[in-house]
Amino acid sequence: MTNWTPIHGQDFEPLPYRPARMPAEQSLRTAAELRARMDERRTVRMFSPDPVPTQVVLDAIAVASTAPSGAHQQPWTFVRVVDPEVRKAIRAAAEHEERISYNGRLGDEWLDALRPLGTDDVKPHLTDAPELVVVFQQRFYLEPDGSSRKHYYVDESVGIAVGMLLTALHLGGLAALTHTPSPMKFLGEVLGRPRNEKAFAVIPIGYPADDCVVPNLVRKSLDQVLVTV
Repeated sequence: MTNWTPIHGQDFEPLPYRPARMPAEQSLRTAAELRARMDERRTVRMFSPDPVPTQVVLDAIAVASTAPSGAHQQPWTFVRVVDPEVRKAIRAAAEHEERISYNGRLGDEWLDALRPLGTDDVKPHLTDAPELVVVFQQRFYLEPDGSSRKHYYVDESVGIAVGMLLTALHLGGLAALTHTPSPMKFLGEVLGRPRNEKAFAVIPIGYPADDCVVPNLVRKSLDQVLVTV
């Protein structure tokens, strides 16, 4: 496998791309199965401590890394946190910020929006889930000599990658949560990340606890989200 190196300023090099065309019947069946499976996905906040296959998590991160990105700069870093003490430090810092948020920083309108989800400032998933991945966005590229080069469409690129990560985890039989404590600067400090990285999301991963419950929610139907012109 060839390691990635920066391609900034290099000439366009076209390569032939001729993937096998899937027969229509198979395409329809595959799409319907994927739609049904993804409709089962739920955000989980109550995790079993049972270990999960590490390779499933690694493969899901590899899938996320295939996401399209601005100028193919792949501006993401996935930090898999396995040290229990580091996990405790992340939870303590996250709950500190969340307490401030729930006690007034969020504002009444945001708190009203959150109420149907049953969330609060206590975040046991950060230490209960057997896997924890913190996704960082690389705001710019750091050269070995310390100089930097701008990255483009960073938010969009990392957002797509996280979506693909959640999809891969679900299809691999695991549950996950997208947790975004605000502000998240503490994550870079706790995990010792370089100055070009900014925390984007914290993703606990595992199996739902035996007593897991989720909010009674209804997704928008296709005709509510689709406009055909």
